[in-house]
Amino acid sequence: MPSKSSARLAALTVAAVCSAASTIVLTSPAHADSVAIHDIQGATRISPYAGKAVTDVSGIVTGIRTYGSSRGFWIQDPNADADPATSEGVFVFTSSTPKGVAVGDLVTVSGTVSEFVPAGAASGNQSITEITKPTFTVVSSGNAVPAAKVIGAKSVPAAYAPAGDSAANNSVNGLTLQPSKYALDYYESLEGENVQVADARVTGATDPYTELWVTVKPRENANRRGGTVYGSYDSQNTGRIQIQSLGATSAFPKANVGDVLTGATSGPLDYNQFGGYTLVANTIGTLQSAGVARETTEKQKKGELAVATYNVENLDPSDNTFAEHAAAIVHNLQSPDIVSLEEIQDNNGATNDGTVAADQTVQKLIDAIVATGGPAYDWRSIDPANGTDGGEPGGNIRQVFLFNPERVSFTDRAGGDATTAVGVTKEKDKAALTVSPGRIDPANTAWANSRKPLVGEFVFRGRTVFVIANHFNSKGGDYGLTSQYQPVPRSSETQRHLQATAVNTFVKDVLATQKNADVIALGDINDFEFSDTAKILETDGALWSAIKSLPKSERYSYVYQGNAQVLDQILVSPSIRKSCDFEYDSVHVNSEFNDQISDHDPQVLRFQP
Repeated sequence: MPSKSSARLAALTVAAVCSAASTIVLTSPAHADSVAIHDIQGATRISPYAGKAVTDVSGIVTGIRTYGSSRGFWIQDPNADADPATSEGVFVFTSSTPKGVAVGDLVTVSGTVSEFVPAGAASGNQSITEITKPTFTVVSSGNAVPAAKVIGAKSVPAAYAPAGDSAANNSVNGLTLQPSKYALDYYESLEGENVQVADARVTGATDPYTELWVTVKPRENANRRGGTVYGSYDSQNTGRIQIQSLGATSAFPKANVGDVLTGATSGPLDYNQFGGYTLVANTIGTLQSAGVARETTEKQKKGELAVATYNVENLDPSDNTFAEHAAAIVHNLQSPDIVSLEEIQDNNGATNDGTVAADQTVQKLIDAIVATGGPAYDWRSIDPANGTDGGEPGGNIRQVFLFNPERVSFTDRAGGDATTAVGVTKEKDKAALTVSPGRIDPANTAWANSRKPLVGEFVFRGRTVFVIANHFNSKGGDYGLTSQYQPVPRSSETQRHLQATAVNTFVKDVLATQKNADVIALGDINDFEFSDTAKILETDGALWSAIKSLPKSERYSYVYQGNAQVLDQILVSPSIRKSCDFEYDSVHVNSEFNDQISDHDPQVLRFQP
């Protein structure tokens, strides 16, 4: 997923008008007579006054932002018009900390109307209508702030967004808002206004940037732990909204999924580059804990093989999370027999000096596991060529197999390295790898600047099990759900489809050699169980995503923008699936918590080979 940055990525030194495909800069704004805020906002996402100078725009100050690069204040006209599509609020961008203005002041503002696109036009984000280069006069103080409009289950439509204009690259910018029909239109019709949510359940835990997500639709795709599940591209969960604060960072609640902000949370409605419509709160409700606890899976039985996948999020020797990761593996995962680790960094982490070995990183984790009371795991991996596998520059992330030698053995076959492709051969009428560990087709362009799958040959109670550890291309660069382009394009999945094809082809090679071979492909697939990526992995029945054995409400390993969703998967070959003798568990120890040590939940499969 995209990383966050608190920096404002585009300066508003000139007026900018966002079109479907570009940002138009107007250096000599035309003049407009005195207008009301609802005239400026208009009935579409783009102001009819964009690029024009306006004078004496009247409104009451409802909120002041004194931090970051987007400093300024919101004003709202208490005299609303009759059109529900036109907002009565607007942001006044001052660039520096506003002085001489307070909440409750009635002001008149003159300046230039501009459409600011958070993160720039290339981000695909919608724009925010602003008044820039302002001068203002305080007419009176101590006025009542316009009553907050309540955003609730009945007010937000079930449909998410209209289809964009095909003549404008599917942009919705030029469409007239239909706030009673589409959720994104509804939120846009409130842009800049004072709004409120009440007794809202948290669906995305507080992050380091003091943001959290709530839902105003408590029954919308809810799960038993308080989350909101993202189960299809057509069910985006319209009740989700992001909460930030205009107050002190130290006062922002540290919430977990399932907690509730009781009472009213109110403030201006903004649009944030990392999540879209955001209630920037003057007042935050009282946090009521739901007491959601970290899960613990069942211990595998003597005759069961337990295989897990766990993304440890850029782990390197300088991190202070080794003891916590060890505790998660030993206690919450019950010491699986095989653990596929993703995002193991090299021995000096992000230092970009050509180091690729990760033995120190892995050994530090193994030692922490032993100190926690777990088994003395052995391990196998292949160092990538420097700078070729993506991830944090200098980190050289890779997949690593941990395995408990008291329960399972590893079949070593020499010759595997960063550039040698693993193949399939036959030994005594059984499938075998040409190198073990090995990498699948590393020269394939599908793996450009991305992790190559690691394949290993294991033996449990005399039965060979082939395990493929994956970390597919991330969703970085995709437009967000609130994008101006609807339906939202997903450009990053093109590479994942190629990667899924390569893995599927390799699995079919194994099964063509031995029809009843036990094959497991697992890891951070970076895509949903209902996605085309998963469908390609499952082509011709070679694999099946075992998370689909769970009820839909329990299918998630990651929480992003208030949506509980699947990124991590364990897929199994027909011999495992058809036996019906397996158990799958998505072990929720990270994704729902504000003090997470990784943003992914580990997955565990237990079965009898």
